[in-house]
Amino acid sequence: MTAQDSATEHTAIAVDRAGKAPQASGRAGGGVLLAGLGVVAFSLTFPSTVWGLESFGPWSLVALRSVLAALIAGCALLVGRVPLPGREHLAGLAVVAGGVVVGFPLLTSLALRTSTSSHAAVVVGLLPLTTALLSAPRTGARPPRAFWIAALAGAAVVIVFTVQQSGGALSSADLYLFGALLVCAAGYTEGGRLARLMPGWQVIGWALVLALPLAVAGAAVALPFEPVHLTAHGVIGLVWVAAGSTFLGLYVWYRGMAEIGVPRASQLQLAQPLLTLVWSFLALGEEVSAAAPVAAVAVLLCIAVTQRAGRGRPDRGASGGREGTRDAIRDGGRHSGRDGGRAAS
Repeated sequence: MTAQDSATEHTAIAVDRAGKAPQASGRAGGGVLLAGLGVVAFSLTFPSTVWGLESFGPWSLVALRSVLAALIAGCALLVGRVPLPGREHLAGLAVVAGGVVVGFPLLTSLALRTSTSSHAAVVVGLLPLTTALLSAPRTGARPPRAFWIAALAGAAVVIVFTVQQSGGALSSADLYLFGALLVCAAGYTEGGRLARLMPGWQVIGWALVLALPLAVAGAAVALPFEPVHLTAHGVIGLVWVAAGSTFLGLYVWYRGMAEIGVPRASQLQLAQPLLTLVWSFLALGEEVSAAAPVAAVAVLLCIAVTQRAGRGRPDRGASGGREGTRDAIRDGGRHSGRDGGRAAS
């Protein structure tokens, strides 16, 4: 996988330094813009969820979010005339659906009933590191020692922050958030594997479609038991988490990474928790504690170290040698789904 990243990134650097391909430079600038729009879309997920909870219960909100997102994804797949995935991919798509489409939205919605959006943003800022911890044994990658030191430091920062904010003990909301980290990281890990075989947006698209029957059944069961009080905020929140965070955000994110490569796009994603803190203050009027931005910056620094430490090391789970490089060049931006999945919330 690293061979793929290196192949893509090297090509971009060669063109930029040569200065002979202004068209390619303009394309890279467009890729930065697209990836940046994806990060902005993801950073609005928690504030939008809080708005959605004004009108819907957590189970209803997640079910309706999945139904709307699946309908949009299904239309995109039909318009693109994308062939059905092979049976050998169904198990992996089920893991993606369970972690990214159902598990993460449900657990974070349950957490946001009692937790603030800013608090959740700091905790979930650990998601890239959690994904790395789960993906290493799955893909066979062997990151250097500095990577793991930074990962453990980031985890320690988040644990200290959550305990301090919860008055010396983990709250039920924190348990929901840590559970969300695990299931989402599992979904991203499997999605990253599948993204080697198909474009990343198709991975999330088919996962949404696969989860549609469960989402419809969930909505039919939850809506009669959870009171619905429609408000402008509630409707806007539902529409955004379905169309903006789940579909549009992922679409521009994957397109952007295909243009500029995974390492460069991943650096843009480091701004996501801090952006969520800003939206939480502006849109929700939340009082952001002094510890929140400090913890967010500390986690981002740890993630930045893991980004640097992980570069240049071979991924034993990917095709090795020249064959892996040729596959990376031929497949273009397909490998971007592995890291891009980390922003799907």
